[in-house]
Amino acid sequence: MFVEHPSEPGLPALEGTLSALGKRFAIVVSRFNSFITERLLLSSIDGLVRSGAKKTDIDLVRVPGAFEIPLAARKLAETKKYDAIICIGCLLRGDTAHYDVIVNEVTRGIGQSAQETGVPHAFGVLTCENLEQAIDRAGLKMGNKGFEAALAAVELASLGDAISPQPLRPSVGGSKKTSRRHTTAQTTAKTKRK
Repeated sequence: MFVEHPSEPGLPALEGTLSALGKRFAIVVSRFNSFITERLLLSSIDGLVRSGAKKTDIDLVRVPGAFEIPLAARKLAETKKYDAIICIGCLLRGDTAHYDVIVNEVTRGIGQSAQETGVPHAFGVLTCENLEQAIDRAGLKMGNKGFEAALAAVELASLGDAISPQPLRPSVGGSKKTSRRHTTAQTTAKTKRK
C-alpha cells in the first residue's frame, strides 16, 4: 500500500508506527450487509496480523447493524483492555431519509466514544450510494477499507506511546524547553503571589 509522505516542515513530529506488536485490538462488525462486512472484516484482521498483532490479541464482537456499533465500541473501550477499536459496517442509501439519520448517528457515536474514552476508534463503516460502490471499497477496485481501518488503528495505538510524557529537550538556545501548560501555570502562580 502506498503511504504518502508530505514535504517535511522542518520540525520534529510525533507519529505512530505500523507495528501492532504487543497491542490488543477489538473489532466491532455489523451483520447487516454481511456480504460486504465480512470482506472488510477479513481484510481488517489481515492488516492487523501483517502489522505484527497476534490473533489471540484480537477480539471480535458482532452486532446486528451499524446503528449498534457505537454502543458496543464504547463498552469495549471502557474496559481499557484495548489499544484501539476497529468499527466495521456498511450502509447503503435507500429511498428514504433513514440512511442519513443512521449515517449521522453512527459517525457521531463512534467519534464521541473515542473522544470520551481516550481509546482510538478506526472508522471502517462504508457509507455508499449503492452496492456497486460498497463492493469496490471492499476489495474490488478501490482497495479494502477494512484493511485501511486496521492500519489506522495500529498507527493510532502506537501514537499514544509516542505522545506519552516526554522528557524536556534543550532548545536551540540551550535553555530547557517548557510546555505551554507549564509556562501558563508559572505565570498564574507569579500573578497570585503579587
